[in-house]
Amino acid sequence: MIRGLYTASSGMQAQQHRLNALSNNLANVDLTGYKRDTSVHKAFPEMMIRRFNDDGVHQFPIGSVDTAPIVGKLGTGVEYNESFTVFEQGALKETSNPFDVAMDGDGFFTIQTNNGERFTRNGSFILGKEGLLLTKEGYPVLGEDGPIQIKLNNFTIDSKGRIFQNGELSDNPQRLVSMDENDWADSELVDTLKIVQFEGNGNRFLKKQGSSLWNNNLESGEPMATSLENRPKVLQGFLEASNVNPVSEMVNMIEVNRAYEANQKVISSQDSLLNKLINGAAKY
Repeated sequence: MIRGLYTASSGMQAQQHRLNALSNNLANVDLTGYKRDTSVHKAFPEMMIRRFNDDGVHQFPIGSVDTAPIVGKLGTGVEYNESFTVFEQGALKETSNPFDVAMDGDGFFTIQTNNGERFTRNGSFILGKEGLLLTKEGYPVLGEDGPIQIKLNNFTIDSKGRIFQNGELSDNPQRLVSMDENDWADSELVDTLKIVQFEGNGNRFLKKQGSSLWNNNLESGEPMATSLENRPKVLQGFLEASNVNPVSEMVNMIEVNRAYEANQKVISSQDSLLNKLINGAAKY
């Protein structure tokens, strides 16, 4: 019966990890560029149950013979394995703000922080001092040539992430939809957004740093700059919503609460049986 206590307690701990991930997702459901977290668990090794005092051969009354003394497998609980981020594309919302930028596809904007380069999907930028393009936390947005410096209401970003400066074009950012390469002939190319990707399944190992930023590590590998041909589509005047489905998260949260309560009842039952066993044995 002691094994039952440990099995149920491991189930409660597993549900606690799931609840932490779900509650964090719901808290950030309206955060631009947020990617939901999920918690993964794995089972403890299973144990084989065998009959004691059995030579492996048992004659049943009807004449059949059982040559397998194994009763079956016994589960020993579950343990927390890891939490990781699901990088599914979020919905694109039009804002018509020229400082809002979204990406449709795999990639990250590069941000310069006090601790080095960090990466984000939150394209809600502002114009800071000296005309620098900044995040709302005040970190410079990087282009291929370094921090991006532009003029107020005098720039346009095309679908490749190239930033052009021209008063005529900036009057109507939506004109980008029908423009081709020849339309940029009289415009000044300021810089190109530094968009990076991670090889293979590297996104899965990125670590959240707060303020919608991610940091790479040994597991994720080093960021790779994307070429103009292979980078995701960049949309000016749009923002990427979080990929959290609040309905699904609420359903999962209800499931977690019920599973937690079920494990609590198992512990109560085990405690009651153990109490009867000890007190009953003491009487004899």
